[in-house]
Amino acid sequence: MSKTTGITVIGEAMLELSRAEGDGWALRYGGDVINTAIHLARSGDKVRFASAIGADPMSAELRANWEGEGIDTSLLLAAEDCLPGLYAIETDAQGERSFHYWRGEAAARRMFDLPESAAMMEQAARSDLLYFSLITLAILPEKAREKLFALCDAVRANGGRVAFDGNYRARLWPDAAAARHWRDRAIALSDIGLPTLADEVEMGEADHPMDAARRWGEGEGREVVVKLGADGCLVDGAVIAPPARIAVIDSSGAGDAFNGGYLHARLAGLAPREAAVAGHRLAGWNIGRRGAIPARDAEAPYG
Repeated sequence: MSKTTGITVIGEAMLELSRAEGDGWALRYGGDVINTAIHLARSGDKVRFASAIGADPMSAELRANWEGEGIDTSLLLAAEDCLPGLYAIETDAQGERSFHYWRGEAAARRMFDLPESAAMMEQAARSDLLYFSLITLAILPEKAREKLFALCDAVRANGGRVAFDGNYRARLWPDAAAARHWRDRAIALSDIGLPTLADEVEMGEADHPMDAARRWGEGEGREVVVKLGADGCLVDGAVIAPPARIAVIDSSGAGDAFNGGYLHARLAGLAPREAAVAGHRLAGWNIGRRGAIPARDAEAPYG
């Protein structure tokens, strides 16, 4: 894969409330796939975001912010009668996060059911890399999930690749069995798998990185990276540790940042183990700052 590869990231983006100094709250934005999209765009990759937002002033501001980050929003549809979803983050003294969501009627749920959806899918099918997550599947109705899988088939038929992240949020699913069912269907259509061991354990399917890697199809022509939190990741049969220990300020978006760093490095031609180190560097920078997408600064390891 080359650095000029066109990436389409598809899923949900939301307004984000996080604790500010004192008693106040700061309003930003976030969401697993948009977080990764921004890291890829900051690194110089060509990225389109496919989703749906509202037609309200806050949605317009979201679009403008993403465009300011270098993201192509031509596949971002407007649902006139909907608003973007909202979530609030609270972090404890160790930087661990808890979430509260308001997303039941969010515009992103309708991204495959709007008048412009067919044209969006046609454009996305010509991507060199399509990226989505288990959260993308969780927020979509079942018919829309089937349309996303058809899009995966189309991307691969056109010579592109599919990357899938196994972000599991139990509250988004009726039970773990349902999540496993849709996860497994997505794995079967993916070329790059990005599971997190903690998610696999929570779903009751793995208690060791090698178990997770095998379940995701490593050795079957699929590239699998099992994320292990502070312990690093398993890739190519080896555990790759982070190059440095970071004092955690906010763990929000750590896995999304790792995915951005890893995929960018792979697109640039680095081997998987080298790409893992790049992912760790970006995740380490991310967790040393507040918010799922910290403002870019001089220490940000983009490039």
